[in-house]
Amino acid sequence: MITAKEIMSEEVITVTKNTSIKDLSDMFIKHKVNGFPVLDDDGLLTGIVTEKNLIEQNKNLHIPTVIALFDAVIYLESGKKFEEEVKHLNATLVKDIYTPDVVTVAPETSIHEIASLMAEKSIHSIPVVDGKKILGIIGKLDIIKGLA
Repeated sequence: MITAKEIMSEEVITVTKNTSIKDLSDMFIKHKVNGFPVLDDDGLLTGIVTEKNLIEQNKNLHIPTVIALFDAVIYLESGKKFEEEVKHLNATLVKDIYTPDVVTVAPETSIHEIASLMAEKSIHSIPVVDGKKILGIIGKLDIIKGLA
């Protein structure tokens, strides 16, 4: 059985929450990867930032639908979602756009489990961790090479 530790890339390029969006964009262009693990000040995994996060930052802002009733304004949609969209639109740092709930695998996870996770959750990069310590990362190409 092929495992994560056999197919993972051990040289992992990471960012921090304070990496600028400009630097992040340059890193995507330079390294041609789908995402970067986000590490905290202690070097532990705290999330992931992907090309999708960066692209979503530039989507059109959706203004929530409201009803004016007497002197009150009633939002028909979540005000919190609108606040998050404004935050993404004005993002200048990774901490404004990254995904804190990152899917990870252990070094012993089988390649078939990893492929299933990628397919089910529509993700392209999965960090390999021991607790919160990052050991490597697996991308779609790593899966293809491992199955070949």
